[in-house]
Amino acid sequence: MSTQEIKYGERAIEEGKLITFANPRVGRRYTIELILPEFTCKCPFSGYPDFATIYISYIPDQLIVELKSIKLYINSYRDRHISHEESTNLILDDFVAICEPLFIKVKADFSPRGNVRTLVEVIKEK
Repeated sequence: MSTQEIKYGERAIEEGKLITFANPRVGRRYTIELILPEFTCKCPFSGYPDFATIYISYIPDQLIVELKSIKLYINSYRDRHISHEESTNLILDDFVAICEPLFIKVKADFSPRGNVRTLVEVIKEK
């Protein structure tokens, strides 16, 4: 077995896409809150790792995002060189593109690095 062989988890992350299913209560306004405490990406300038907790709060319309697909999607950021601001905005954009919620807020709470803690929050309403 080669030491360079892609592991099954890495393959699942690489192939992962956000997946939706039908909202069982279309017409009822309710909020889905997701907390993803193990977000990682890399600084686009230094390459150092950044760590954050991502909070997603949304009111679904026709579709809901499946939870395992969110896990794989979030893990796909771990090797990306991307800023705090762009990663937060991209998560919102990708989420909106796949399920078109009535309302969504994505908040990224990045761990302090160099005595600076960053909070980025983006919101979109229909």
